[in-house]
Parts: sequence; structure tokens; C-alpha cells
Amino acid sequence: MNADTILVVDDEPRYRTLLDLNLKRHGYRAVMAHDGLTGLNLLERYQPRLVLMDLNLPDMDGFDVCRRIREMSPVPVIILTARGQETDKLKGFASGADDYVTKPFSADELLARMEAVMRRGNGKSQQESVTDVLEVGDVRLEPVVRRTTIGGREVELTRTEFQLLYSLAANAGRVMVQEELLRRVWGPGYESDSALLHTTIARLRRKLEADPAAPRYIQTRRGIGYVLVTGEE
Repeated sequence: MNADTILVVDDEPRYRTLLDLNLKRHGYRAVMAHDGLTGLNLLERYQPRLVLMDLNLPDMDGFDVCRRIREMSPVPVIILTARGQETDKLKGFASGADDYVTKPFSADELLARMEAVMRRGNGKSQQESVTDVLEVGDVRLEPVVRRTTIGGREVELTRTEFQLLYSLAANAGRVMVQEELLRRVWGPGYESDSALLHTTIARLRRKLEADPAAPRYIQTRRGIGYVLVTGEE
């Protein structure tokens, strides 16, 4: 993965120009795409460190592009869009986005969110060093290679999903409140973004659980948060 390249997928020339200027100012190389198909091709060609993408693209639905990116690569994705409805935000997270920023946005806010997402991509959380292999029951997490197995079965997780599961496993048996998980995994400033946590938990359950509707591993403590159980409860 190219440590300096950011892929921008946006059909609005003024936003591409704005992002190009701001990214270069902070030392990044910006690669631009005006539609979804071009973005997917550039993703494969340049292997960027991060993708910034709009939802309103001329050739493909932005949610579909996000899902295609997630199938191709674990690269972090931040959605930049004028669509600020909660339903769109939830759909974006469910499609695999790591963050969702509504237009118009400030350059400082976007940079802070980019840096937070890329820190997670490097395996660095806000509160703990993710280095040790963890085993909780039949769940095994190997951070150096970002490998997850459940009862010997390997499960492919994105970086954010792995970071969230690691945080739960490192505190197995203890209920972690939503605000704490958001701060540990996404960083300061995300403590109130419960939709981001809920959709990531839902994606994790679909990958880990035989029956996501009746989870064995990640259980909800309503009104409090989540717990990774250490045995039958």
C-alpha cells in the first residue's frame, strides 16, 4: 500500500480541486477519479492508503462502489457527501465505510478524521498497543498479521473490525460502554457516534456468528454497551 497516496472519488470538480490542494498541503499525493469505475481501477493500480469518496456518482451507486472496494481491499474508506440523513449514514457504514463526513466540511475536520482512520489502519489504538496475540475461548487474534480465527476457521476482517474485536477481547467478560469503545477504536471526538459502532458490531456478528440474531460471542447489554463473553452465559 502506498503510504502517501489518497484516492479521491468525486464527480464535482470543485471538491476534487479543494481536496487536491489540501491533501498536497499536508504532504499527500492525491489521485483523482470522477466516477466509480475509474475509482475502482485507480484503487487497483495505485493501492492508496485511504479512499475519500462521494455517494452521488454518475455511473454507479456510491454504496455499491464502497462494497466493491471492501471486496477488493482493506483500505480505509471515508464517505464525503451532501447526503446527511441518518439512513444514508447507516447504509454507508453497513457498506463498509470507516467514517462518514457530510459536505460542506472544514479541511481541519477532514484531516483529523483521516489521521484517526489511518492510525487505526496502522493497528494503533488510542488507549492500548495492539501487539499481543489474544485467545478468548475459541477466538484467536494475531495483530501482527491481522489474522482472526474462530474455532480454527479463519475470518477476514477489515482493520476497524479487527481493532474493535481486539478491544472487546482484551477486556473479555467486561461490559464496555459505547463511549469507551468508540474512543478506543475510532479515537477522541467519536464518542457520540453510536451509529458507527452499531453498524460495525453488526458486520462483525455476520462474520463471526453462526446466528447473528442470537450472538454467542459479542453480546449486547442494552443501554450500556457490549461484551465479548468468555464462556456460556
